[in-house]
Amino acid sequence: MSPGELSRLDLLYRQTTVHLAQVSTRTRDLSLLRYLNDLTASAHAVIYLRPKPSVLTSAWTFVHAGFARAVVRTLRFHAIAGSLFFLGALLAYFAVKHDPSAAYALLPAMESRQPGSTPEQLLESLRSGRNLGSGNKFFFASFLFTHNLKVGLMALATGILAAVPCVILIIYNGMILGAFTAVHHDSGIYGEYWAWILPHGITEIGAIVLCGGIGLSLGRAIVCPGIHSRSESLRRAGVDAAPVIIGVGVMLFFAALIESYLRQSNLPTWARFAFAGGTFIFWAGYFGRGWMLERAEQSHVRDSVQP
Repeated sequence: MSPGELSRLDLLYRQTTVHLAQVSTRTRDLSLLRYLNDLTASAHAVIYLRPKPSVLTSAWTFVHAGFARAVVRTLRFHAIAGSLFFLGALLAYFAVKHDPSAAYALLPAMESRQPGSTPEQLLESLRSGRNLGSGNKFFFASFLFTHNLKVGLMALATGILAAVPCVILIIYNGMILGAFTAVHHDSGIYGEYWAWILPHGITEIGAIVLCGGIGLSLGRAIVCPGIHSRSESLRRAGVDAAPVIIGVGVMLFFAALIESYLRQSNLPTWARFAFAGGTFIFWAGYFGRGWMLERAEQSHVRDSVQP
């Protein structure tokens, strides 16, 4: 529409709303009332509602800002989840260092890398799978993605149970990492171990922590709903949870690919550390940019409401 047509539409819309108010109070002509009501509703949609973006535009908006900003809006819960995860890792690490038999209670029953394994056995396990074909690696990536997604969704979903199971699950996953690290450190394996775990671990652990943070936010909505009902409080928490869940799924997908293809490759240790460092810088920059965008919008909103 041309500028003149838009001005004319605005004028007609305001006149019609006046007529609608007059008809509502001065006549019982339901047909006229219904006609004017439909007319103003249609005009309102044209004037005030922004055009519906395309699927590609929505996807790009989500990728470059939506996911990061949703994480920033629930940042305190993710910070708590991260603290619980690394607290569990530290507790298990020092527990296994003090008493190696504690690893049997913490590590999965099918895990072969237990206390008593020789450095050669541990190194052989770290280096296994590097000569697998691409088909086997793809199958392994599918398994990893499914498994990690189940863990993440479990941490998220148990938040509605007052977040108690969610907290236990976060701490336990951290304890597995801590016990696993202690087993390798006791055998004098440091650099190769971290080069094995960090390239995929930064993304994977980050995704698990984000799931735990969403679980904690849902638990808070149940335990402390404030002035809202529990169902309304849970619905409000779910508004920010939805984009984080989608983003976490993408993170776990890429973590599975990295774990299957890059970790199971013949890359030297320095290249693995370089990739892990690049991954950390990417996620730090990505969420840092989301933090700046969210703060800028909040500042704009505060300025707009000031008299």
